Amino acid sequence: MTTPQAPRTTPAPSTSPISPVDLFASALHIHPGGDVRVAGPRTTIDDTGVWHVGTFHVETDADVHADHWEMHPEADEVVCCLSGGFRVYFRPHEPGGAEDMVRLRAGTAVIVVRGRRHRLELDAPSDLMSITLRHGTRLERRTGAQ
Repeated sequence: MTTPQAPRTTPAPSTSPISPVDLFASALHIHPGGDVRVAGPRTTIDDTGVWHVGTFHVETDADVHADHWEMHPEADEVVCCLSGGFRVYFRPHEPGGAEDMVRLRAGTAVIVVRGRRHRLELDAPSDLMSITLRHGTRLERRTGAQ
């Protein structure tokens, strides 16, 4: 005697279309709980706990606000060089001290620790990616910047 088999079921199709996301025209926001949403590339995030993944093509130092120090108070930041090359400068801990510098080439990244003021200068037109919690990000004009 054979036992009847349960009918086979297939998973329901997804209700959202599967399509590529243009990372240079959009940003990804990773929300607490794991939801990922597509947003504008330079969207300001007012929500705490939302990770911002932004990818940018930059041509000049003005594109990376080289005349300002940037600081993220809520999390570390990963700055990735996808193509080209640039330098990441870190503001000295003590007034009058020397800036620390890391040179990035395609395929490399640096982790900027939470609360550390930093800035970028280009060696060539570049594609870069930044991953951080942007809530509370602060920009401060560099003293003596052109």
